[in-house]
Amino acid sequence: MTDLKDILDHEEELNSESLMRYLEGTASAEERYAIEKMMAGSSFIDEAVEGLQQFKDTASAANYVAQLNKQLQQQTRKNDLRKSKRKLKEQHWIVIAILSILMICIAGYLLIHFLRAK
Repeated sequence: MTDLKDILDHEEELNSESLMRYLEGTASAEERYAIEKMMAGSSFIDEAVEGLQQFKDTASAANYVAQLNKQLQQQTRKNDLRKSKRKLKEQHWIVIAILSILMICIAGYLLIHFLRAK
């Protein structure tokens, strides 16, 4: 896996519309077979379908998904803000001060070296 944030296996694409049709019982036979095949091959998908089957209606499941997405966005926004606060801000005056001190040290060394040579 080249991208660490990409945790899904793209050979097994399961979109929410086909999953909702499966749960409502309106999916075609091919879709039902494909979803059941994915459920047999992946415990994650199997547990997700079992969890969604516990909802009485699909509207409450959709509301729950929307709430989860909203919470996830808020949490990632908060984490991104926290990371940006931890970054070192560019402070040009520190670089200028360090370079100035180094130049003064070099000038002092050269002055002492040439004064001793005489």
